[in-house]
Amino acid sequence: MKRRSLTRASTLPIVLILAAMMLITAAAWLQTSLVAARATVATRERVHAFHAADSALIRCSRMLSLALPTPSSKDEPSRWRAKSSFDGPSAAAIAPFASWPYARRAPQCLIESRANASYLITARGFGANADSEAWLQLRIDIADGVSTQYWRRVVARPF
Repeated sequence: MKRRSLTRASTLPIVLILAAMMLITAAAWLQTSLVAARATVATRERVHAFHAADSALIRCSRMLSLALPTPSSKDEPSRWRAKSSFDGPSAAAIAPFASWPYARRAPQCLIESRANASYLITARGFGANADSEAWLQLRIDIADGVSTQYWRRVVARPF
């Protein structure tokens, strides 16, 4: 009789320990899947913003090639770093598309002239979240009727 009660007494703590281990493992899996889901959504939003900015960049570069203005400034363009160039009543940036799917705003682009028949186009694309923005730039150099394009991604928001 004594043996049976010892076996029963030691079984309960073992079962409780196993149940606790299973609960901890399930909670860890749940947390991992939530983090993965958030990362997937953030990546999707960045990709949407990137494609919006890329499309605006292409559209604005085509608009520039149709009506090439004469470069007037000899300084390096810096208006793209000012928030007032993109937002507000005196914004110089244009929206080449009326709207953009899955985005909170339509993409924008700003065309600035540089020295020596050169232009800088800055495009700004948005995702569905306020934090998802992508900035792209295209420098177009024109020499002897031949245009050369240099593309780059702006890593951080300039303002």
